Amino acid sequence: MTTLFYKIAAVLSVITLYACQAENTDVVSPNEKLRVTVEQGSEGACDEASFSVDYKGKRVLAHALWGMETESQKLAGNLRLKSVSEAKPVTDNYRMLTGKRSHCVNEGSERIYTFENEIGQTLDVTLRAYNNGVAFKYGIRTGAGQERVTCEHTTYMLPKGAKRWMQKYDIGYEQFFPLSTDGTLAGQPEVNTWGYPALAELQDSVFVLMTEANIRRGHCGSLLYNGENRDHYQVRLADDRMIAEGTWESPWRVLIIGSLADVVESTLVTDVSDPSTVEDTSWIKPGLASWIYWAYNHGTKDYRLLREYIDLAVRMKWPYNLIDWEWNEMGNGGTLEDAVRYAAEQGVKSLVWYNSSTAWLGPGPLYRLNKKEDRVKEYQWLSDLGVAGMKIDFFSGDSVSTMNYCIDLLEDAADYKLMVNFHGAPVPRGWQRTYPHMMSVEGVYGAEWYNNNATLTDKAAAHNATLPFTRNVVGPMDYTPGTFSNSQHPHITTYAHELALPVLFESALQHMPDRPATYDNLPQAVKRLLSILPTAWDDTKLLAGYPGVEVIMARRKGDVWYIAGINGTDKPRTLRASLDTLSVNEGQMTLFKDGNTDRNFSIQENIPVGSLAVECLPRGGFVAVLKTH
Repeated sequence: MTTLFYKIAAVLSVITLYACQAENTDVVSPNEKLRVTVEQGSEGACDEASFSVDYKGKRVLAHALWGMETESQKLAGNLRLKSVSEAKPVTDNYRMLTGKRSHCVNEGSERIYTFENEIGQTLDVTLRAYNNGVAFKYGIRTGAGQERVTCEHTTYMLPKGAKRWMQKYDIGYEQFFPLSTDGTLAGQPEVNTWGYPALAELQDSVFVLMTEANIRRGHCGSLLYNGENRDHYQVRLADDRMIAEGTWESPWRVLIIGSLADVVESTLVTDVSDPSTVEDTSWIKPGLASWIYWAYNHGTKDYRLLREYIDLAVRMKWPYNLIDWEWNEMGNGGTLEDAVRYAAEQGVKSLVWYNSSTAWLGPGPLYRLNKKEDRVKEYQWLSDLGVAGMKIDFFSGDSVSTMNYCIDLLEDAADYKLMVNFHGAPVPRGWQRTYPHMMSVEGVYGAEWYNNNATLTDKAAAHNATLPFTRNVVGPMDYTPGTFSNSQHPHITTYAHELALPVLFESALQHMPDRPATYDNLPQAVKRLLSILPTAWDDTKLLAGYPGVEVIMARRKGDVWYIAGINGTDKPRTLRASLDTLSVNEGQMTLFKDGNTDRNFSIQENIPVGSLAVECLPRGGFVAVLKTH
């Protein structure tokens, strides 16, 4: 009996000791909702380095693998924990000119874990647990020479059967986010690579959004691969041309974890990104722009037609007009210089399109930005003309060369006070903080696709109700919302649904794509709303929603809340939300909602503040404007 007692006591001592060691090496978020536990091999043994995440005391992500490889070092599957730093607090507190929140504050806790392989080579993992997610990055030491980074072994293990919304990997990030529970794409079972951001529901009402942040010069982007196990998502590098030299750091791998509100409202991508490199930001001005391409495609070649869009911007009090592709072929009475001059005379600033000349060498102008000497010459010319910014299109993916080129474009543009919108480009990874004149990025299957084929017509409502939970979480999204009439292919979302999109979809430059006559014929109250609508926000709150079904979002500018909701289904639906999180006790609301058809509005004014319950048509929506003072 005594022997048995001592055996049990010994086992309990080992368990207690292990628990204490784990407790001492865990990283816990300041609000204690998230705990990250690092798993390690047995004493003296090499093993897989991994981590697990608990949310509110429950394991939601288990045994996610760590590891990197260079051409000279294998630092995966053969690691033991060598040392752990003391936990230290991390506070991010900064201002943004654009985005979902003007003052961003987040707190986290950080440890650095040093792992060692069987021959003494080391891998550092800097791990942070924030109040709304987990972020980590790798550090590699190369000694005296250079080493090519060849592979990353980070792998996230999702629970079997977990719901997930992921887009098939595409260098332009212009795919849908269909719901899947088995990690495959319906009708395309061969697809096994997925782009960021990727959303999954780990448990009932507990979500993770997987992405990356803080890509610096010399980095490539990455993607997710699940070809070996449909529930296991390995981070794969977009190319193998990253060079490690001395002490090298990877981009941050970011997992936003919590409720859907935690995901949607998160600024974690910019929190871990480098601070702004631009000192004087007085010239960076968010705003709406008229845009000719959607309705006329090649219309920019027609000076007289382009002037109609400049005149539209004047009538709608929009600060910008976008001069799109083929402006170098402009005729019918004027040139680019004439168009910019005409706009300036009306108080409208011009944005000008360029081909990056790296992917599709189709429309021009071409090869004006690739070499620094040519780029600086072009930027100087645009600055002298009084152009406010550029839309640069058709990039060639997530390679090191593409990332370096984008950084070159941004850094030089700042010298000439030119705002930048990347089109046909990778999704944002935090550059909107580092380079605050990066106003928007396409990287989305947006309204432009009504020009290309009939696919968006039937899918738009559910797609639009998915984007606030996926793509738009990580940064500005140039969807080009507000298409009330039809382009080459029709839309079947309601007018109120379309009116909601410029509020739901965050983009510091919001391009309004419909025909001048369409905007002119909208009700006066709707035109007034579109004339004053902000494109950068002081705060953002998710009030209700579920991917692909519905979403209700509130965005604040000053003392006005703009609340927008859409029905992502093909059936009538009542959208309901409490306004308690807005901390508004009094005020008056104006409500723009579906009328008796999908092509008109019902407008109600001076509605007392209270809970929302808005009846929507199939694929319908609403906007409520709440003035708190």
